Amino acid sequence: MYKIFDTVDEVSRYTAQRLLTKIKAAPTAVLGLATGSTMEPVYAQMLQDLQHTPIDVSQLTTFNLDEYIGLSAQHPQSYNYYMCQHLFNQLNIPTENVHLPDGLASNIDTACQAYSNAIEAKGGLDLQLLGIGSNGHIGFNEPHTSFNSRTHIVELSEQTRIDNGRFFNDQNEVPTHAITMGIQDILNAKEIILVATGSNKSAIIAQLFASAIDEALPASALKQHKNLTIVLDRDAAALLPEPALQNAISTLTA
Repeated sequence: MYKIFDTVDEVSRYTAQRLLTKIKAAPTAVLGLATGSTMEPVYAQMLQDLQHTPIDVSQLTTFNLDEYIGLSAQHPQSYNYYMCQHLFNQLNIPTENVHLPDGLASNIDTACQAYSNAIEAKGGLDLQLLGIGSNGHIGFNEPHTSFNSRTHIVELSEQTRIDNGRFFNDQNEVPTHAITMGIQDILNAKEIILVATGSNKSAIIAQLFASAIDEALPASALKQHKNLTIVLDRDAAALLPEPALQNAISTLTA
């Protein structure tokens, strides 16, 4: 299901509402969370909503999608740091309920297996929040990643490193490898929300819309999921066929 809104603000308000509705309905929910510039206004809106209508989040469990290998949790470009800055520092989720891959693990293969096992031990993800890369990656699952993959080490494509280079002082500082939740981990979530905003995402969204399910386009795996919502602003949806646009135009009361 596609939901298309006029602005990034409306996309963020809708997505935050979906997250908070899930938490209200299931205070012990297990949430899969994402990072990146697309998610910043979503988390900001979520925190703003919680200020006006407080909800107990102390029973939540969270698992983040990915982390760079070689960056400590305190590194300003680590996803651990990102999550603390944009969400966790303002929420009273117990530290033991917050999970992110460890980019400095001494045995990364073992840590990857343990991460997927920890998700399974919690009964799986109730809701997974996703962005999408310009090459169609979800998490850091690059093109041709097996749809059966579990949490694993990935060598980042040059395109991904270029795309993420804007967050670093120098392109050479961008890590070459990361830990990512696998595509199977993602597909096992009971509900998935993929968010894309901006004209820079319009080409990959159009490709995703038209594509077959193919490991060359990791996000196409989501077409197998029975409870998927793709949330877009007008710019990200600009290259979709007109009938698809008309059928998916939404308002916040939809």
